[in-house]
Amino acid sequence: MAKTTFSGPVQSLAGFISAGSNSVVSLTADTTLTVAAHAGKILLTNDADGVFTLPSIVTTTPSDPTDPNQLNNLGATFTFVVVTAATDMDIVTDGTDKFLGMVYTGITTAATGKTWVSAASNDVITQNGTTQGGVAGSYIRITAIASAQYFVEGMLLGSGTIVTPFADA
Repeated sequence: MAKTTFSGPVQSLAGFISAGSNSVVSLTADTTLTVAAHAGKILLTNDADGVFTLPSIVTTTPSDPTDPNQLNNLGATFTFVVVTAATDMDIVTDGTDKFLGMVYTGITTAATGKTWVSAASNDVITQNGTTQGGVAGSYIRITAIASAQYFVEGMLLGSGTIVTPFADA
């Protein structure tokens, strides 16, 4: 199969493999993410206290298929890699969408890490660079899987007495 190059947003109901320099986005300030600009890309978090807001999950057929805010975004995946160690970094939903899944926090001493499972009401993931993870090299992958539900998986690096990164707004 031949390779094809696209410029601009493309929607596929079966998925694409993304590679190249435009597949990595550096987040250097508070950012409201969009499917067109951020889904399927590696998001480098270069803002220690940034707030990164996920788009609202849309599961319906759009009344206007040319409006990117109406496109069904099930399966949209956002992969966050911590480059600048977190101090108070948040990944948040619109408040209606919630997290389902877990992250593992490993620590830099001989002590054992721990797996944190989200509660049904959680819509915030906070990393602080120590007890809640967020040391450079941490990562979280978040995927829209159903109406009002994002699936979360990740490996966080922390230190000290670790605590859950999941919370309610």
